[in-house]
Amino acid sequence: MPAVNSQPRRARSGNRRDEAARLAVLHAADDLLVEHGFSALTVEAIARRAGVAKQTIYRWWPSKVEILLDTLIEDSEKRLPVPTELPTADSIRTYLRDFAHFLAEDPAGKCLLTLLAEAQHDVATAARFHERYLEPRQIAEREMLTRAAEEGEVSPALGPEATMDALVGPIVYCALTGAAVPEELVDTLVEKLLRPRA
Repeated sequence: MPAVNSQPRRARSGNRRDEAARLAVLHAADDLLVEHGFSALTVEAIARRAGVAKQTIYRWWPSKVEILLDTLIEDSEKRLPVPTELPTADSIRTYLRDFAHFLAEDPAGKCLLTLLAEAQHDVATAARFHERYLEPRQIAEREMLTRAAEEGEVSPALGPEATMDALVGPIVYCALTGAAVPEELVDTLVEKLLRPRA
C-alpha cells in the first residue's frame, strides 16, 4: 500500500514565476556578471548558480540581457529611486552622489554600465535598454528637475533634458573609465548647472 502524503499538493502555477526562483536567477546573474563579466555570462551558468533548470529561465526571459534588465530595474527602484517628494537643490545633489556611489559600489551599477557598453554594439540591446530602463528613468529625472525649477529651488542653465545629461554624464564617464568621482565634482555640477536658490 503506498504511503499517504500528508502534505497538501502544491497547485501548478503554469507559466507564473515562482518568486524565490525568480529572485535566485536575478541574484545569480548579478553575482556572475560582477565575477566574470558579460561575455562569460551564460544562461547555463545562471541556471547552475540559481539552482533552476535552464528551460525555466528561457520560459521567463528570452536572453541574458532581459535578465540583467530586470535585475537593474528592480535594484534601481530599491537602491536608487528618483526622489518624488518636492525636490530641492540639496535633494538633487544627494541623488547625484547616490548615483555615483551606485555606479562605483553596487553590483547593479556594474549591470547598468555593462548594458550601456553592450548597447553600443548591439542594436537590439540598445533598444531594450532605452525602452525599459533609460527612458522611464530620464522622464522621472526630468520631472524632478522641472518641479524644482517651478518651485524656484533651482534655475537650470539649460533645458531639463540637457541639464540632466550634463549632470549625470561626467559621473557615468568616471565610472566607465574606472576613475573615482572627485568629491567636488557633484557640488560643482550642481552649482554651475542648477544655480540653486541662494
